[in-house]
Amino acid sequence: MNKGTIQNRDNFLGHIADKLGRERKTNVPRPDWEHQPQWAVYQDHSSDELCTLFHENSEEKGTHVLETTMDQLEQTIAYVMEAYGGAPMVATDDERFDAFGLRDVMIKRDVHIWDGGSDSMSIEKAKQSTIGFLFSDASLAESGTITQFNDRNKARSVSLLPTTYAAIVPKSTIVPRMTQATAEVHKHVEDGQDISPYINFITGPSNSADIEMNMVVGVHGPVKAVHIIVLDA
Repeated sequence: MNKGTIQNRDNFLGHIADKLGRERKTNVPRPDWEHQPQWAVYQDHSSDELCTLFHENSEEKGTHVLETTMDQLEQTIAYVMEAYGGAPMVATDDERFDAFGLRDVMIKRDVHIWDGGSDSMSIEKAKQSTIGFLFSDASLAESGTITQFNDRNKARSVSLLPTTYAAIVPKSTIVPRMTQATAEVHKHVEDGQDISPYINFITGPSNSADIEMNMVVGVHGPVKAVHIIVLDA
């Protein structure tokens, strides 16, 4: 994400400092906390243990979880396509579909690949789709959450608008919790790298129980969710 231009920042902050009756601070150091328990959660868990936690916590939220290997991934994707209604379908324009050997099955099943140059058309395709396919960029074991680092080609509409979202979860993306996922984002910023303009944390099918304490599924997003864990990725 490219940095924008901030207008009148100095005047604005100076005005606030004047109202507070003090000089404006130009450097506020980040506190060095003595206790940081957020890093201790699952810190001793192996990759296999984190994978098991992610699986269990995903299912607890009503997500259908499949575990597969790279060799069987294409067959697993084909199964998901059949099990969740088939065409029409949509997928993000993600180079990992090629790297994971899935481009052929996407073409064969006439999956619409998100077109960043024609957002309105792709949004309509996503609205009509039974399934939206995407990759998880960071997967949180603690809550069974997938993360989308959205951009022009990895649009959030693919996970939001279809009836079902199907996330491919490489085992290597599974981390203990949001602490590690956000730390990676901060590291990219510190290294001067461009970051996603929109980061989407998704924990299972959309639901709400804040209206008379009744659980309603599909209130503001997909009714069903599928996590496809690729064990040897």
